[in-house]
Amino acid sequence: MPKDLTQLALLTELEPIAEANLNRHLSMAKEWHPHDYVPWDDGRNFAALGGTDWEPAQSRLSEVAKAAMITNLLTEDNLPSYHRVIAENFSRDGAWGTWVGRWTAEENRHGIVMRDYLVVTRGVDPVELERARMAAMTTGFDPMTAIRHSDVGAAAELADGSVLHGLAYVTFQELATRVSHRNTGKVCDDLIADQMLQRIAADENLHMIFYRNLCGAALDLAPDQALEAITFMLLNFQMPGAGNPNFLRYGALMAKNGIYDMRQHLDEVVLPVLRKWKIFERNDFTARGENTRERLAEFLEKYRQDTLRFEERRDRIADRLSRAEAGR
Repeated sequence: MPKDLTQLALLTELEPIAEANLNRHLSMAKEWHPHDYVPWDDGRNFAALGGTDWEPAQSRLSEVAKAAMITNLLTEDNLPSYHRVIAENFSRDGAWGTWVGRWTAEENRHGIVMRDYLVVTRGVDPVELERARMAAMTTGFDPMTAIRHSDVGAAAELADGSVLHGLAYVTFQELATRVSHRNTGKVCDDLIADQMLQRIAADENLHMIFYRNLCGAALDLAPDQALEAITFMLLNFQMPGAGNPNFLRYGALMAKNGIYDMRQHLDEVVLPVLRKWKIFERNDFTARGENTRERLAEFLEKYRQDTLRFEERRDRIADRLSRAEAGR
């Protein structure tokens, strides 16, 4: 049975692929500026500078749009945590280090532009938003730590996080974030917000492609080892906003209104990536990898069934509320 590659060996073997994909990313990424997506004419002073403080009536966003915007912004605000995680799992040298810096700089724009937009348009209470930011960033987010805290069995299996776990997680996470931003833009009922969030989603898609290509290369390099990391992260996946203030309530509201739900996670995030990697067509796994693939298939089938039950329950609730509203 072949030995697993060490973290150093993985990073060394994958560095040429990281460099090629860094260059690909730089050739495709479009320069854009946060200030171009903020309607500055809508801005005015708050009470501290002689103006008026925020009141709910000032917001043009629906409750669903507010929940989604806050969730997405708090997720972006936690950038220092994500930077630390990928810097620790990858490397700060060579192509890896250049990518970490570039990715961090691009991600930082997302929080800047979303916060400026919300404050200038008075879309949400800026005081509550700042309190939530303080709470979220104080807690931080590390997917490995979150897994260890939520599941003792998973924590034992995970042991130390690795470059493979990191690549697997960020591939799915970046795509999930893209879907969430894109759908949030649609519910804001504001052309500027929609354009801003589509621009952010385009960044997230390019980031996803970088990580997906690196993880695909890892599958070719160490098939069994990479598949175990992919399967583990899917079985224990948590969005990076987990643990943020009101995350469960906002998440439920977003799922109910089609911004990000179980069906989208499965059909728009998980399955497209697995198909890209040809997980269920590959023939380079050993018996160890085949066992992992069977475990993954069982998980996906259970997730499909859970998704159907979720949708049936959501439809029943919506129907009941609709009939009650019609009877008033």
